[in-house]
Amino acid sequence: MKKSIITLLSVCSFGITSLFAQELPRIVENENGIKQLIVGGKPFIFMGGELNNSSSSNLNYLAPRMKKLKELHFNSVIATVSWELFEPEEGKFDYTLVKGIIDQARQNDLKLILIWFGTWKNTGATYAPAWVKTDLDRFPRMQPRTGDNSSALSVFGKETMKADIKAFSALMRYIKKYDSREQTVLMMQVENEAGVLGTSRDRSPDAESAFQQAVPDELLKHLEKNKDELIPEMKQILQGRSFRSGSAWQEVFGMGADECFMAWHISKYINEVTKAGKAEYNIPMYVNAWLDTSFAKDLVPTYPSGGPVYKVFDIWQAGAPDIDLFGADVYLDDFKQLCKKFAQRGNPLFIPELAPSVRQAANVYYAIGENSMCFAPFGVDDFFSPEKVAVLGKSYASLKGFLPFFSQNAGKNKSVGLLYTGDKSENLRLGDYNIRVEYRSERNEDKNIPESGGLILQVAEDEFYVCGLKLGAFFSPAAGKDFKIEYLYHEEGSFDNGKWQPERRMNGDELLVGIDAPSIRHVKFYRFK
Repeated sequence: MKKSIITLLSVCSFGITSLFAQELPRIVENENGIKQLIVGGKPFIFMGGELNNSSSSNLNYLAPRMKKLKELHFNSVIATVSWELFEPEEGKFDYTLVKGIIDQARQNDLKLILIWFGTWKNTGATYAPAWVKTDLDRFPRMQPRTGDNSSALSVFGKETMKADIKAFSALMRYIKKYDSREQTVLMMQVENEAGVLGTSRDRSPDAESAFQQAVPDELLKHLEKNKDELIPEMKQILQGRSFRSGSAWQEVFGMGADECFMAWHISKYINEVTKAGKAEYNIPMYVNAWLDTSFAKDLVPTYPSGGPVYKVFDIWQAGAPDIDLFGADVYLDDFKQLCKKFAQRGNPLFIPELAPSVRQAANVYYAIGENSMCFAPFGVDDFFSPEKVAVLGKSYASLKGFLPFFSQNAGKNKSVGLLYTGDKSENLRLGDYNIRVEYRSERNEDKNIPESGGLILQVAEDEFYVCGLKLGAFFSPAAGKDFKIEYLYHEEGSFDNGKWQPERRMNGDELLVGIDAPSIRHVKFYRFK
């Protein structure tokens, strides 16, 4: 009898394990209101880096670089798949590089995001195969002025879309066949920094014809339905305007007509590619944005017009419902504002590319504290100097074991990111506590010294984890709270795969929370009158 029960339990256990092994990565909102990537039944945060664009074009070149990322405590890497190398001849697909990238990631215990450099890379067509580039009749170009071809492919090229869809579908079909069990590839980036540069919109004949047509009712209905929740910048564009069916682009969007027109058509195009890829292998897919340096103050776009900047999130959400989120490529200084702007309209914060700067050793704490699903500086294998990557690696080392614990406890108003931005201190609130944060370091890029950065996670009414570098955190009852507090304990320690490992018990002269090198503190208070 006992043997039968044990056999039955073993079968049930195997069944549950197999179920999780086959469950595809997906994005869900947890019970505390935070969207998370779920892998094998558990939340996963990408703490990695993006390789230089050409690094994954040769597996021998790539191998030592992947190994180095593992040594620096990365848990993931973002690598390129190039259309021209994947389909050098029309209809003939070469899977060698895709297989090799996945194999090398597995060998180094890294998860993968793959970028599909297809129709657009930084708005251009440099990754399109020769058979696409050289046939301008079949694959038309974007024209800044009618009759003047640019080096970018036009969003109105129907044959271009068909060819891109065919190639991307083949790629996803292969990834499903080769990787669905191991699930090394967790997400896909579809295209790269789409939009048009050097002009506000495409003025090719097909584009001109489309611009003369009325704004699609599908878009008007979406804007009308969501008018009270629109992005503030979109509300401003639409202020006082009508959503009447049959309206022209300029009637609805005024000075923003060109950008909104391009956002609609680019989002529709990329959604078709995304939808076809998901039909083959339904894992999360996103697009990334070349950012607006003026934070929507400039009327004429100096960034790729029509790309997924936050100002046009509402249009992209209408045109591309199969895209899971919009990522930000961060080369701007105001990191706090940017994170706030990209976490609107239900878009989870996701940062798949950042400048190769020592500042990222501090920014990573802030991003995770603000519930970013991904943090990945660019050029970690080359552009990012070895000295700066090593500084980043120390921050990653302090966070790697902590991420599973943080993910399990993530929620709205449960954590906060900390980052020095000019003020030596700031006051924050979590629960019933006021927390005064002292920032003790300014960034010195030449000396590879990051500014102060960190995060605080509240796990119980009087219990917190403080993680970061070069800062102090001082707790007191929030205004209006009728109690006093004392430390119950303050521990220095680390996490091993989500489990807290206490080290020094901090007391006496070290009782208050002061952190120099990247590390984690666990503090608990008790209340009294």
